Amino acid sequence: MARERRGIEVSLAVAEAVGQADCDVIAAYPITPQTHIVEHLSEMVAEGHLDAEFIPVESEHSAMSVCCGAAAVGARTFTSTSSQGLALMAEIFFIASAMRLPVVMALANRSLSAPLSIWNDHTDTMMVRDGGWIHVFVENGQEAYDHVFWAFRVAEDPEVRLPVAINIDGFILTHMIEPIEFEDDELIRRYIPEYRMEKALHPDNPVSMGCFGMPEIYTETQMAREKALVDSYATCVKGWEEWAALTGRRYNPIETYRADDAEYCIVTMGSLGETAMAAVDELREQGEKVGVIKIRLWRPFPFADLYRAVDGKEALIVLDRAISFGGPGGPVALEVRSAMYRRPHAPAVVNYVAGLASRDVRVEDFKAIILGGKAKAAAGDTAGFTLYGVRE
Repeated sequence: MARERRGIEVSLAVAEAVGQADCDVIAAYPITPQTHIVEHLSEMVAEGHLDAEFIPVESEHSAMSVCCGAAAVGARTFTSTSSQGLALMAEIFFIASAMRLPVVMALANRSLSAPLSIWNDHTDTMMVRDGGWIHVFVENGQEAYDHVFWAFRVAEDPEVRLPVAINIDGFILTHMIEPIEFEDDELIRRYIPEYRMEKALHPDNPVSMGCFGMPEIYTETQMAREKALVDSYATCVKGWEEWAALTGRRYNPIETYRADDAEYCIVTMGSLGETAMAAVDELREQGEKVGVIKIRLWRPFPFADLYRAVDGKEALIVLDRAISFGGPGGPVALEVRSAMYRRPHAPAVVNYVAGLASRDVRVEDFKAIILGGKAKAAAGDTAGFTLYGVRE
C-alpha cells in the first residue's frame, strides 16, 4: 500500500497509530483533552478494526493499574490521560517504571487545578518528571503519529523495558486537524517486532513482581532503575534512526533551527517550537543572530546533545510552561542551568515562563521574550524567572 496523506484530528491519528501497532490492551478513562484518543479506540475495537481488549475503568488510578497487569503478562499496552487524571494515576505511574513494564501513554498536557482549567501547559508532566519514565515531546500531528510507533519500539526493547510518555500539547495539538502521512501496516510490522515479555506473569510458571523491599536492597533497586533509564538513551536514538531509514522522517534528542551561527537561542519544548521558529525568522531579518533549540527527549535528559547545541552561544532564553513554586525558576530552566554549571564558557541562562493554561504566546510575544532575555543576559540579570505577560 502506498503512503496515504490525509487531514485528520491529531487525537484520532494517535488512536489510528495505536491500532496499526496492533495493541493488545487499552485501559481507558475519559478526561479532557485526551478523551478523543480513547473514544476513537473504543470505536475501532467495537467495529472490529482492532482486535484488542478495551477496558473502561472507574478512574485513572485504575487505568494505570490495568496497564501494569496487562504489560506484566506480556500484552502490548496503551493508555492516555491528562492533568488531574495523571495526578490520580501518579501512585501507579511510579510503580510501572520500577517494575520495568513497557506501557505506552499519550499524555495530553494540561494545567492542574486550582483554579480549574482544561487548557494546555506542562504542569502535569513536570509533576512526574522524576517518575522513571521515558518522556518525549512532539511538536505537531505528524510527530504525534510517528512517536506512537517509536514509543512501542523503545519501551518493548529487551535492553529497555521501560514505560514511555508521549507529551502532546492539549487542544493546541490534540484537537487540531492536520495533514498527516500514514504508513502502511507492513512497514509498521517491520519497525515494531512482536512483543515478547521475558518472565511474564503466568499461572503455569509463577513469578513474583513488586515485592516488599527491605532497606538492605532498596537503594540498589533505585540505582538499577536509574541506570536503566540512562542507558535507554541509545535505544531512543536507534529507534529514531530506524524510523528515518523507513520513512525519511528524522528525529533527534535535541533539535535546532538557525542555531549554527547564533549568538543566543530560545529553548522550547512541545508545539510552541514552531511559533518560536517564525519569531526567529523575523528577528534574523532585523540582524539578530538568534536561533531555536528544541528539547525533544526530556527523560533521559540528553546532556551531550545539549552541550553540542549550545557550544559557542552567549545566552540561552529558556521558555518554561510550568512553575516550580517557591524555587528559582521553571523546571526546564532549572535543569539547563544545572547542566551548564561549571562548564567552561557556558552560556548565560535566562528563564521565562509563558503560555500557562494556553494563554497565547504569539510571534510578537516570542520576539519580546527573546530580546528581553538577550538584554537580561547582557546585564547579568539571570536569577529567578520572569512570568511573561502577567497582569498586576
